[in-house]
Amino acid sequence: MSTEPKTTTIRVSFVTRDEIAKLAEQEGKSMTAVVEQAIRQYERKQFWTKVRAQIEQTKQEDPEAWEDYLTEVQQIDGARSTSVKIAPEWEGLVELPEGDR
Repeated sequence: MSTEPKTTTIRVSFVTRDEIAKLAEQEGKSMTAVVEQAIRQYERKQFWTKVRAQIEQTKQEDPEAWEDYLTEVQQIDGARSTSVKIAPEWEGLVELPEGDR
């Protein structure tokens, strides 16, 4: 019984095939690995595009729910300290971001 995954053939243009081959050579990977990586990246991009769209939709359609969400996040993360101190030996050497002062 073979442990190799089953494969198939797909039609792509010669230009696309050559681009995949070039990337595979540059990366030291197989053409299949390059295509699989591209698919995973595309799936992640699509996921985060959808998440951003849903966030924008919530902001627009239900600003109260969005504010509730932000309040909950702040409660979970905790409020930022307004009295951040820096070690004396670092005074003048490190600039804290405005929100941390």
